[in-house]
Amino acid sequence: MSFLPTYNAPPEQHREYLRQSLPLMIKNNIPTDPINYAIWYEYVTGNNLQLNQEVDTLIRDKKTFDPETSLNLYKTHICNASVESFEKINHQLRQLIEQTVLAVNLASEKASVAGDHLTVNSQTLQTTEAPTDLRVILAEIIQETRQLAEASNTLKAQLNETHKEMELLRNELAQVREIAKTDALTGLLNRRAFDNALTAFVASPTCQHGCLALLDLNHFKQVNDSHGHLVGDKVLRFFASLLKKYIAGHHHAARYGGEEMAIIMPDTVLAEALDIIEHIRKIMESTRLTRKDNTETIGKVTVSSGIAILRADDTMESIIDRADAALYRAKETGRNKIVVENTP
Repeated sequence: MSFLPTYNAPPEQHREYLRQSLPLMIKNNIPTDPINYAIWYEYVTGNNLQLNQEVDTLIRDKKTFDPETSLNLYKTHICNASVESFEKINHQLRQLIEQTVLAVNLASEKASVAGDHLTVNSQTLQTTEAPTDLRVILAEIIQETRQLAEASNTLKAQLNETHKEMELLRNELAQVREIAKTDALTGLLNRRAFDNALTAFVASPTCQHGCLALLDLNHFKQVNDSHGHLVGDKVLRFFASLLKKYIAGHHHAARYGGEEMAIIMPDTVLAEALDIIEHIRKIMESTRLTRKDNTETIGKVTVSSGIAILRADDTMESIIDRADAALYRAKETGRNKIVVENTP
């Protein structure tokens, strides 16, 4: 299980990100260590809006990118699952292992001593004839057996308790893993989890048909400029809630970048995909969002979408390109509409 970021861009795209990152790091006097490079890699991709906003603020305020600042940026925006959580779980696992090893060693020592005594007493039994001596030896054997049984019961109880604690830690790790693949603002899959899901989607030998939909809020910058980023974030959360509510259980909804969302639809024909996206589009079009603090209306926020249909020879890049081209045509031909690949 890996909680580290993964990057699935083609080699030429990695080279382009490198070409853009290094001058920026040099310009801002950023040490070129792995953590800083991960931060600036994310920055130049433009996919991590919250990171870009914080970095831009630091640059504008002429703040120093010291190791503490860099680590905080990395933990907050790159490794979405808290580093402290992993350190805590790792420490607890080490303690459990140490306690279990001590318990096993103690039980082993007691068993070894009891075994030695039983061996000696067994040899003595073979040579003694006095009834009194036999009773003493048998009493010692019984005592050693009881002590061995007590050690065994203690070890069993210790192992049972360790098993319970391990179950709790496994559940905690599962929660942290879920956090690691979830976009903090919307609750959808984040970009890395989307890339992994899309890679599996196009490579699946059992998926006979499917679609990829990209959805983008129209003129979203105006919402942020007019009402502020906090209101913009609420709009994004509402938009994401519609995706989570209306997609099928086997679909994967993700925040693709900024105000753009994506839905991976395995085992879904185009007609089904269109029904889902059109339903979301109509709700966005008909909903009049208002600010909770002063009931001021935000106005109508609409969505444009492009859909690509899975092909047998698709790669992650090829299906995204077609969906993105369809989305572009939807925006260029009026917005607030859905365009399927290779259609006007």
